[in-house]
Amino acid sequence: MQREPHLSNAALMTRRSAAVARGVGQAHEIFVSRAANAELWDVEGRRYIDFAGGIAVLNTGHCHPEITAAVKAQAELYSHTCFQVLAYEPYVELAERLNALAPGAFAKKSVFLSTGAEAVENAVKIARAHTRRPGVIAFTGGYHGRTMMTLGLTGKVAPYKVGFGPFPGEVFHALYPNALHGVSVDEALHSVELLFKNDIEPERVAAFILEPVQGEGGFYVAPNDFVESLRALADRHGILLIADEVQTGAGRTGTWFASEQWPVAPDLITTAKSMAGGFPISGVVGRAEVMDAPAPGGLGGTYAGSPIGCAAALAVLKVFDDEQLLARSRALGERLMAGLRRIAAGEPSIGDVRGLGAMVAIELFEEGDTGRPDAALTRKVVAEAARRGLILLSCGTYGNVIRVLVPLTASDLLVDEGLALLADSFAALR
Repeated sequence: MQREPHLSNAALMTRRSAAVARGVGQAHEIFVSRAANAELWDVEGRRYIDFAGGIAVLNTGHCHPEITAAVKAQAELYSHTCFQVLAYEPYVELAERLNALAPGAFAKKSVFLSTGAEAVENAVKIARAHTRRPGVIAFTGGYHGRTMMTLGLTGKVAPYKVGFGPFPGEVFHALYPNALHGVSVDEALHSVELLFKNDIEPERVAAFILEPVQGEGGFYVAPNDFVESLRALADRHGILLIADEVQTGAGRTGTWFASEQWPVAPDLITTAKSMAGGFPISGVVGRAEVMDAPAPGGLGGTYAGSPIGCAAALAVLKVFDDEQLLARSRALGERLMAGLRRIAAGEPSIGDVRGLGAMVAIELFEEGDTGRPDAALTRKVVAEAARRGLILLSCGTYGNVIRVLVPLTASDLLVDEGLALLADSFAALR
């Protein structure tokens, strides 16, 4: 590819620094010129393999032709009416499709919004309206968004919460089970009971909210026995269970919703990111009687459930069916786990390889000591990989986790090339 005239990453970074608010971070000092499937090219013409996927937004890859065509066709009909003023059939069809996909043997309804944080905000509103209770219990390490309510729910201070408080009240945090870091399922459940003793009585709690696999928190998978016990605790006290699937949804974990793999069903599910292949839309799907608790006018938004987003999301569902991407997610996850374990065998700094479906991560420690998370090495590996042409993201409470969110549509050949670049990056830093 030809380099774009008069453009360079360095020059654009200079312009960005002068024009864009400092609080908007940037993982790599790279400016994209174009992208296709799991590859992208910067303004200087350099090619990269994308293992970040726009932070789990591109399960169907960059610029999938089916999705692009659906968006173009919709844009030629109408781009916006505001669903609460003049409705349109794609919104209804998308609700029907997601209601059918969501786990649980009960009637379901949906509402569509614009962002993941907006979905979580509305899930809390719906839960409070249904239960007529104020309290929400979230979990340490969880990430739920950047609005004030979702920051209150988020269980990670830096960089998300620094300087933005005070946050909304009646939000409490229990321990998330994490065997690698010494938190057992029993200890996590006991921490919920302690909240009931010390902070808020269960009769005032509207909902528990948790990610089936923590995203920013480090890709820790919620153990099934923990979820089952939490469901029982919720049922005992009339509390709702919310699965925040903004990152885990849309097939990333091998099922459309990760909570399909739970032994129990959540009452509400939030979804966004990959559900529309890069176009802004989010949603809340849940029990019909719960979803119907807010009065007309209590839910919605100017751009909520936009026609463009609905068309893109329906195209994503079609692509998943046509290309059997749920099976591909499971197979890709196995390939990634095997490849990362091969790298870990020769890298003592890698203390854990884990994941669910194709939502996979490695965690780095100083000399493999799980008591000493190695954020510095993590940053170096991510930077070295980018220098070699592989885009990665770090995450985790301690900043020592490297996550893989490569598009499910990536070929085995490309995935293996990316894994080889990761191995080379570790080797270069020895």
